[in-house]
Amino acid sequence: MNGGLGDDITSEIAIVGGGIIGICAAACLAETGRPVTLFDRTGICEETSSGNAAAFAFSDVLPLAQKGMMRNLPKWVADPLGPLSIPPAYLPKLAPWLWRFWRAGAPDKYETALAAQASMMKLAETEWSGLMQRSGTRHMLHEDGSLELYESEAEFHASLPGWAARDRFGIGYRHVEGTHLAELQPGLSPRFTKGTFVPGWKTVSDPKQLGKALWAYAAGLGARFEQAGVDSIEASADGTSLKLADGSRRMATQIIIAAGAWSHLLAKTIGDRFPLETERGYNTTLPSSAFDVKRQLIFSGHGFVITPLSTGLRIGGAVELGGIERPPNYARSKALLAKAGRFLPGLDASDGREWMGYRPSLPDSLPAIGKAPGAQGIVYAFGHGHLGLTQAAATGGLVRDLILGKAPAIDLSPFSPNRF
Repeated sequence: MNGGLGDDITSEIAIVGGGIIGICAAACLAETGRPVTLFDRTGICEETSSGNAAAFAFSDVLPLAQKGMMRNLPKWVADPLGPLSIPPAYLPKLAPWLWRFWRAGAPDKYETALAAQASMMKLAETEWSGLMQRSGTRHMLHEDGSLELYESEAEFHASLPGWAARDRFGIGYRHVEGTHLAELQPGLSPRFTKGTFVPGWKTVSDPKQLGKALWAYAAGLGARFEQAGVDSIEASADGTSLKLADGSRRMATQIIIAAGAWSHLLAKTIGDRFPLETERGYNTTLPSSAFDVKRQLIFSGHGFVITPLSTGLRIGGAVELGGIERPPNYARSKALLAKAGRFLPGLDASDGREWMGYRPSLPDSLPAIGKAPGAQGIVYAFGHGHLGLTQAAATGGLVRDLILGKAPAIDLSPFSPNRF
């Protein structure tokens, strides 16, 4: 664990954050032979990345901010258990972020974000394929597709513009109903009249196990881990350094900030400010025997999914814009579990494990990937919202290229840390 390191020990590349973004960055850099040390206060893949919905959501290219979305603000504040909610007491603090979110829904900004997200997803699929093959984790991938479900003709028709937008980027899908719907997922409530099957959607057997396996691969290539909280970053003419929670320092020629929902706090210590919020997500993981779910089920009208994992059946999602300091509201996970019981009659909802994670979200739904404006030795890689797992391998490859001075695989201007 490098516990004996003292002050001013140099690591050529330091990565702050032991979630899936930091892990993939470490693996991609370790493959080039560069010395890497990853710092995390808890451990490898122990926080938000451990409990996500396990999806490689390559078709999820639509930005969260869309024209007209802000008309829903009263509903978000009034319904604490809805698909997207805002605790009323948090609204004043959230207001500046919401203003940027509203502006991001303008047609020109929406189109820019949509195209950027599509390019990132195409790269993500390629990068994940290669990284899983090289790391020996390919057996953790499940290619069963996803099934998005609708309770009415009106809900189905409301989804069509989103599918038409996906058509522009060659994303495959097919709409299903009747016996075809029942074949894709037996036992569904008859309230669901139509669905959309996306064959290219993939899931992993368990996100925590995948993260730890990828770290084992990186460690086998020489990457090191130090369990330590990082309080601040310093950049000067002499180089960059981390100040740890115990007061000691670690020097580095390059620092990658991939600390998820806490990244903006570290960026602030070197003078960079980001409008980062958290899509707080809730879930309950039931035993695998709870219901025979064939593939990830997406209840878009209710903002949650059900994913079959090797370690259980995970029911969760939704968005609560509530920051990192408010205590969890587990009534949200209970509400999702109750809905799942109505949607899958016969679901055994006993013996579940509740969880909440902090998904780092920027107003335009795009992550910040690039060098710090005033400190070229620092690279930002955070703000992926609910798509961190999906985009982690792509982000790791892009960070590697930035560190090595290579041309990135995609245009990084939409993801620039300067855009705010």
